[in-house]
Amino acid sequence: MIGKLTGRLDSVHEGGCILDVNGVGYLIAASSRAVAALPADAKGTLWIETVVREDAITLYGFADAAERDWFRLLTGIQGVGPKVALGLLSALSPRDLAAAIVAGDRGSLTRAPGVGPKLAVRLLSELREKVGGMPTGDAAFAVPAAPVPERGAAADAVSALLNLGWRRPEAASVVARVQDRLGEGADLNTLIRESLKEMAPR
Repeated sequence: MIGKLTGRLDSVHEGGCILDVNGVGYLIAASSRAVAALPADAKGTLWIETVVREDAITLYGFADAAERDWFRLLTGIQGVGPKVALGLLSALSPRDLAAAIVAGDRGSLTRAPGVGPKLAVRLLSELREKVGGMPTGDAAFAVPAAPVPERGAAADAVSALLNLGWRRPEAASVVARVQDRLGEGADLNTLIRESLKEMAPR
């Protein structure tokens, strides 16, 4: 199996590129970020995931190992094929994807072609427990989490969401976003109601 290819960018096409490796042109399906990272006038490297099926052998290319590992994780989710996974990785870097999942940010996920509200909710649900162990392409990056409020309506709202089964980082992030939108004067019931709306399937 091919794990990595180094060569010159020959041409760019919708959904990927052709990489010239010592005179052999490899047709590679790749995220737009991976293609954009290839130098125009020098050799560049793509990490490769080789998918073999009965009727085809397809090479999927990535800017780094983090992007490739996210592709593998995403394609393991029901309803996420290679095309949708590449769309997600074109719309969001691994770093941004991890942050969106931790924050429960459906809006960012639905920016990717083929990702509707229902699939976004499934992604958030199934990846929430896995995101902490995923690479982001930045060794200094820690998946961000909103600070947990110590007192007041926001703290009570976070506690209520924890009792409903939400994880603390997600609850704190959603409550923080809602409070920023509504202002410091928002009462407990409003914070809980609006936080639940943020994550409710549409």
